[in-house]
Amino acid sequence: MEALDLFLNNHFSESLERLRPRVNESMYHALIYATVLEMQAMMTFQHDDISNAGNTMKSAQEVCQSQGITMSFSSINHILYSLFPFINLHAEVCYAECQLQRAALTFLQDENMVSFIKGGIKVRNSYLIYKDLHSLIKSHNCLKGPSHVHLEGGVSFGIGAFNLTLSLFPPRILKVLEFAGFSGDKEYGLSLLRDGATGMNLRSMLCALLLLCYYTFLTFILGTTEHQRPMLIFNTHQTSNAASLFHVLINVECHVMSPCYQAVALFEDGCKAQQAWKQFHHMCYWELMWCFTYKRAWKLAYFYADLLSQESRWSKAMYVYMKAAYLSMLPKEEARPFGEDEVELFRKVPTFKQKIAGKSPPTEKFAIRKARRYKATCPIRLPVPVLEMMYMWNGFSMISKRPELTEGMMQTLVDAERTLLESPENEYSVDDRCLIHLLKGLCFKNQGLLQAAEECFNKVLSSEKKIRFDHYLVPNSLVELSLLYVDQGRRDEAIKILHKAKQEISNPVAKSSLILHLQGLIQSFF
Repeated sequence: MEALDLFLNNHFSESLERLRPRVNESMYHALIYATVLEMQAMMTFQHDDISNAGNTMKSAQEVCQSQGITMSFSSINHILYSLFPFINLHAEVCYAECQLQRAALTFLQDENMVSFIKGGIKVRNSYLIYKDLHSLIKSHNCLKGPSHVHLEGGVSFGIGAFNLTLSLFPPRILKVLEFAGFSGDKEYGLSLLRDGATGMNLRSMLCALLLLCYYTFLTFILGTTEHQRPMLIFNTHQTSNAASLFHVLINVECHVMSPCYQAVALFEDGCKAQQAWKQFHHMCYWELMWCFTYKRAWKLAYFYADLLSQESRWSKAMYVYMKAAYLSMLPKEEARPFGEDEVELFRKVPTFKQKIAGKSPPTEKFAIRKARRYKATCPIRLPVPVLEMMYMWNGFSMISKRPELTEGMMQTLVDAERTLLESPENEYSVDDRCLIHLLKGLCFKNQGLLQAAEECFNKVLSSEKKIRFDHYLVPNSLVELSLLYVDQGRRDEAIKILHKAKQEISNPVAKSSLILHLQGLIQSFF
C-alpha cells in the first residue's frame, strides 16, 4: 500500500524500488510491481515497455501459482475449500488479476487471431476465478483471516470491473456474453467498486481510479453523462501532489461538470509538478486543447495538439488532424504557427493510422475519412472541422451551462454558413450545409430555443437523399431530435425516432462514420 501511495504521488522510481526486493517471494509485491509497469506501458504505448510489462506480469503469475492452487472452484465444494490455508485465496485473487492484465497486454501487443483467442481464454479464466471467489465469500464459508479485507477488496475490484466494462458493450454482444456465463450489470458493478473504494484495502485506490475514469471519461465520451459523481470517494484517497493521477482526474471531473477558466490553471499546474512520466502531461494537454477549443482560442488549442502529436503515441492521426483543423479555422491571411500548412497536414493524417486491440479507434477512422477530402489537387476545405470533432467528443454538452461559450460557437457557425452560401456549389455543398444545421441545432438547444433546434435537425433529415458523403449526419440528427423530444416530455415520439435511428445505424455506409456517443445514447434508451 505504501508503494501504491508513492506511485500515485508521482514517486515512480521510489515505488518500484520499494517493491523490487520481494517480487520473487511475495505475490502482492510481484503483482503491484507488474501493475505499475503495465500502467507505464499503456501510457507510453512503446513495444519494449509492453513486452517488458508482459514478461513481468507472467513472472508475477508464477509467484501466485507457487503460493496457491490456482484452479477454478467449480469442481471444489465451498465448504471443502474453506479448509485450505487462507493464503490460497489471496493467491487465487492475485492470479486472476495477473490473468486479466496479461490479457490486456496481449490485445495491445499483437493483432493476430491466435493472440485474441489466447487473450480471450485468459479473460474467461480470470472471470471464473473472481466469480467463484465472490460466491465463496458471500456464502460465509470462507474463514476470515487478518487480511480478509484485502481479499474482499480484490474480489470487489475484479467483479465490479467486469460488470461495469461488460455493461458498456452493445446489447446484442452483451446477451451473447451473458449466455456464455459473463455478467454485465452496470449498477451492480458500480456498487462493488464503491464498496471497494471506500474501504481501507490494497485495491481501494484502484477501485477509486476506475470509478474516476468511468465518471470523467467514459460517461462523457459515450454521451451517457451521469449526475452522480465520485468526489466523496476521492476524499478517502487524498494524495499530496497536485499532479498525482487522482488530481489529474479530479481536474478532468471539474472540467466535465463545468468547463471553467480555472480548469486551464489546474491542468497547467499538473504539467509543472512532475517530469518523470510525461504521459501524465498528455492527459492534461488533451484537456487543455479542449478548454481552449471551447473558448475558440484556435492557436492555443493548436499548440497542445502539436505537443500531443510530437510526444504521444496513442493517436497521432487524431492529433495531426486536430492540428490541421485548428489551422483551417484561422483567417487565410493570418500567419500559421511554425509555418505549417493545413492542407499538407490533412494529407498526412492517413499515414498515422494504427490499431488498438485489432481495431482502429472510431474517431481516428472518422478523421482519416474527413481528411481524404484534401487529397485532390484543389481541395475543397472543410467548413468547421474543429466543431465537428468537438461534437464527436460530446463537446456541445460540455458547454451547455456556459451561455457565452455556446454564443461563440453559434457565431462561428453563422460565419461558416455565410461563407458556404457565398461559395459556388460543389459535390460537398449539401453535406456541409447539413453539418452546419446539426451543430446550430445543438447550440439552439443549449440556448433553450427548442423550436429552432427542432427545425435545424429536420432540415438535415429532409436532405437525407442528397447527402453524398457524411451519412452519419442523418442517424445523429435523429438521435438529437429524440433527445430534444425527451426534454419536452414527448417520450413516445422520442422512442419512435430512436427506432428509426437504430435502423439507420444498420446501414453499412452510416455505420462507418458513427460518432462514439451515439451508441451509448441509444443503448441507454433500449
